[in-house]
Amino acid sequence: MAANTITSSRCNSYWTPKQNKLFEKALAVYDKDTPDRWQKVAEAVGDKSPEEVRRHYEILVADLMHIESGRIPIPNYKGTGSNSR
Repeated sequence: MAANTITSSRCNSYWTPKQNKLFEKALAVYDKDTPDRWQKVAEAVGDKSPEEVRRHYEILVADLMHIESGRIPIPNYKGTGSNSR
């Protein structure tokens, strides 16, 4: 059930690669102790509400927990990068 919840949450708000990069940079600037954190992150991303960025963060944390627990395998990216043969 949790996976369905995460999937449906992702479908409600599309994020472009540029928005994701801005989101990541904003998280590096505004840590958990920053007053009005989600408002500031939303302003840095643009076109997203504080609620959307908070949800996006919660989904990211949940995904990381699943990966670190071994429930989601880390993909094997063959043929990518400059060191691939």
